[in-house]
Amino acid sequence: MTLLSGISVLAELLAEDEPMFDPNSVTPGVVGFLATFLVIVVVVLLATDMVRRVRRTQYRAEVNERLDAEAAALIEQERGTEGDATDATGDVPER
Repeated sequence: MTLLSGISVLAELLAEDEPMFDPNSVTPGVVGFLATFLVIVVVVLLATDMVRRVRRTQYRAEVNERLDAEAAALIEQERGTEGDATDATGDVPER
């Protein structure tokens, strides 16, 4: 019978017309504010870190492309000077 009486008490509480609290005065309070503020701070820090890492990766890729282009130009220049250094027979002289 205790289960039946517990159900009847619960039914009475649910059937009341007036709520047990004022819905206009319910707020998250200081804890809710701090939790929201903490989430915002973490998101801003993560976004800042992500932007910095992406920018660093892009700069490294640009520098690597420039170095590769310079190396290719240097190799092409060396090949060009070897082609100009042929003697009358068409052979490349030994160095």
